[in-house]
Amino acid sequence: MHASYALLFTPSGQQGPAAGWFVFQLAAVFAIIYFMILRPQKKQRQRHDQLLASLQKGDKVLTSGGILGEVVHLKDDEVTVKSGEARLVIVRSNIANILNRSIEAKPQ
Repeated sequence: MHASYALLFTPSGQQGPAAGWFVFQLAAVFAIIYFMILRPQKKQRQRHDQLLASLQKGDKVLTSGGILGEVVHLKDDEVTVKSGEARLVIVRSNIANILNRSIEAKPQ
C-alpha cells in the first residue's frame, strides 16, 4: 500500500521509459498517416494538375459530373465542352480525365 502512494507523489520532472515509448508511438502514427494518406494524395493532385495543364482543344474529356464531351475552347480556368448538341462552360478543375490520350497520361 505504501508503494502505491509513492508512485502517486513522484516528482513531475522525473519520467520513466514510458514517456520515450509514447513519443516513439506518436511519431510512428504520424509517419504511417503521411506515407499511407498524405503522400499519395499529393502525388494524385500533381498528376491531375499535369493533366489539366496538358488539356488541348479537340480532346475528349470526362467531367467529374459524368459528362462526356469534346473540348472546343479553353480559357485560364474555364473550358467549353461540346456534348451532343449542347455546349457547356465548366471549370477546368472539374475535368476528371482525358479519354483520347495514352495510358501513361491518365491519372491512376
